[in-house]
Amino acid sequence: MDDREWLTERFEAHRPRLRAVAYRMLGSLSEAEDALQDSWLRLDRADTGNVQNLEAWLTTVVARVCLNKLRSREQRREVPLDLHVPDPIVSPESGLDPQNEVLLADSVGLALQVVLDTLTPTERLAFVLHDMFAVPFEEIALMIERSPVAARQLASRGRRRVRGQAPAPDPDLPRQRRVVDAFFAAARDGDFEALVAVLDPDVVLRSDAGRGPARLTTLITGARAVAEQAVTFGRLSPFARPALVNGTPGVVVTAHGRPLSVMAFTVSGGRIVAIDVLADRDRLEGLEMDAFDD
Repeated sequence: MDDREWLTERFEAHRPRLRAVAYRMLGSLSEAEDALQDSWLRLDRADTGNVQNLEAWLTTVVARVCLNKLRSREQRREVPLDLHVPDPIVSPESGLDPQNEVLLADSVGLALQVVLDTLTPTERLAFVLHDMFAVPFEEIALMIERSPVAARQLASRGRRRVRGQAPAPDPDLPRQRRVVDAFFAAARDGDFEALVAVLDPDVVLRSDAGRGPARLTTLITGARAVAEQAVTFGRLSPFARPALVNGTPGVVVTAHGRPLSVMAFTVSGGRIVAIDVLADRDRLEGLEMDAFDD
């Protein structure tokens, strides 16, 4: 085995963790893959003879690539930040495949990714790497060219934002599913009060249609306002297929073998606190959802 073959083998061994880092950093599966490709090219060109910890070295490279992508994204964002829904990880309710299990380790649902999008690039890097992947602040400081104290402060700011805006879902998946099923039953029956009953008073409904119809891109807050919109979901019930979306109960809406939307629900305290809908057809076509083909 020559040096390049050895590097390729080692990179592939670390790929699941590196992909998870990139997904958490970017909230985009396609951009995460691009970041890994960029990182591989850098590894292929680098002199790694003196690298003692290849995993740490690769994590640093991936993190820096992602940081540059986040900074570039800020300059060209097309969808307003409060309307953007990150790429979901969708799987049948029977369970996640091993590849996606790594992506979603310690996940608290798609709502977490939504909140991560509100952090500054350096806050996101510090929080994600330290709190989710146990990277020491001394290493994070080198990545962002700041002191370890500054890196700790950035992670702390990100942590406060996440705790304040991304409530942890109930740990009981069957209980979460019952709440989501009750939501769709009420929508199907046009039962407004039953809808309000399963929604948290401060529930947020976020729908991202990308470059699709503007009416499908919206942000609605409050139980009664969301219930008024949700009554229209009743017509989707025949096409809604149960799914796990970032590890929590959701649905995939399909028609004629094509996904129309992915709906993620965050259930906390027995009520729905967030509904995130991805209805961007271009992005939906890029998701791995073969299990939901009719």
